[in-house]
Amino acid sequence: MAVNARMPIFADQLIAWQRVHGRHDLPWQAKPLDPYRVWLSEIMLQQTQVTTVVAYFERFIERFPNLHALASASEQEVLSLWSGLGYYHRARNLLACAKTLTAQHAGRFPESAQELVTLPGIGPSTAAAIASTVFGERAAILDGNVKRVLARLTCACQSWGSTALERALWAEALQRLPRRSQEMPAYTQAIMDLGALICRPKNPQCGICPVAGHCQAFQRGQVDRYPVARVRRTLPLRKTYWAFCFDADGIWLAQQPSSGIWPSLWLPWVINPDALPRDWKLTVQGLQEVVEVRHSFTHYRLLISAAMLRLDSSASPLGAPKELQRFDWKDAMRLPLPAPVARLLSRLCPVAIKTDGGPRKNKRL
Repeated sequence: MAVNARMPIFADQLIAWQRVHGRHDLPWQAKPLDPYRVWLSEIMLQQTQVTTVVAYFERFIERFPNLHALASASEQEVLSLWSGLGYYHRARNLLACAKTLTAQHAGRFPESAQELVTLPGIGPSTAAAIASTVFGERAAILDGNVKRVLARLTCACQSWGSTALERALWAEALQRLPRRSQEMPAYTQAIMDLGALICRPKNPQCGICPVAGHCQAFQRGQVDRYPVARVRRTLPLRKTYWAFCFDADGIWLAQQPSSGIWPSLWLPWVINPDALPRDWKLTVQGLQEVVEVRHSFTHYRLLISAAMLRLDSSASPLGAPKELQRFDWKDAMRLPLPAPVARLLSRLCPVAIKTDGGPRKNKRL
């Protein structure tokens, strides 16, 4: 797309709107901007809404107020605070990045997107968000909100998630940057705010949009057609069987391997129905109920059948694998737990200590 005279006007209008109507009180926006806080927020905001992130961000900052504190943490500490946010590779990359910065960069963030993108867990859009917001670099971001804005502005015909759309929108994002680097922090926040507050996925507020005059979809009365929907495919359904073995004072859990869908997190006894232990009938005598839970991943859906088994003693369940360990309720709720495990544990855990582990959120349960 060729540069035209309207591009600076677009940026100016967007910045002017943001100064009055944008978000200015998010916990990572405190002046002067701290690259550590901005980086942490950007990682948490990947595929997660601001309303969910704020509480997790504040808990992280309280526990790890700076980069060196985070770099000194254990993986289990970080995963525990991350429990419920999902996409756990983000938390592992967060820790790896902190360690890399302290070991190889003297605890300082590089100031260019080109350098930032070489760090663990930092992709092109995240690198640009940090570099433009904190250091004023003319670098374009392309998160989900910005993609939607640009797709409507240009009536992009490519389907959502396609490589062709990604390529077209990156070019568009670069063309629309303000000319002066000092405007980059305001512009970057402005285009993110526009997508979050005005150009929403459903019921966009086109009547009060500051750049509606630049929007081809609005001019054509076709805002609801863009972005062009992703080509949908039916996700396969997988099944798994869990046994929550517990007594009045605690529960048995096993740590998962460092690879897999929930790396290094803690799950109940995962049972293979075709290879039940010899003494399984004695264990299930304490069966209280079976709960079915559905959990969605990017490439498949998971149907969990969870048996709640109350035991009479603190002895290990008969036939249980050696990896299964017993924890007091309070300690169990502080472990890094996948969202469906945390939710089901909260049903079993004594009310007096349910909240000790911090917020547990999962829209999919």
